[in-house]
Amino acid sequence: MSEKRAQFIPFNAVNEFLVPEFRLKILQQAFTEITNLPEARRNAISRLVKKLVNVSGFRNSALAPAPVKARAAVSAFEKSAEFSSQIMGAWYELHPELAQKVYTLLKARGWELLPLDADRSMLPGFLTRWPQAETFEVLDDAYTAQYPDDGEHEYDINMMIAWLSGRLPVEMVDKLEEGE
Repeated sequence: MSEKRAQFIPFNAVNEFLVPEFRLKILQQAFTEITNLPEARRNAISRLVKKLVNVSGFRNSALAPAPVKARAAVSAFEKSAEFSSQIMGAWYELHPELAQKVYTLLKARGWELLPLDADRSMLPGFLTRWPQAETFEVLDDAYTAQYPDDGEHEYDINMMIAWLSGRLPVEMVDKLEEGE
């Protein structure tokens, strides 16, 4: 019997799929709305900002204004899997309606997902296998068909798909195997 092992890539690998403007938007939103996040997430982000982000003129980078801190944090988001997972976790928590809609869409399409409220930032990274018939374009079209009046940007939808599925389309496969 062959043993199958899931292959993960670090959370910061998401940068290969993000345009710089959207990455900055995610960071700005996390920092601007940090008071709307659960205390554990706020504390984790603040700790990582102090450790990884250097904002000129601030001894404590966590105290810098959100837009300045976001620009300074791009490098940390690109290089640190822990920092990127906390920021994506914050972004997810700030979009509960989008999360519910994408979760419902993916479940209806047969995707196996962790419960909606699971803290995905605790995972070791993203899984690499992605069903080739379920491209972002196909999923975006399905989302638009299901929620025609929604108006969410495709970047937001795609980020939520990746975050909730715990996957990035690195290795395209015909079909995901049971329990994968």
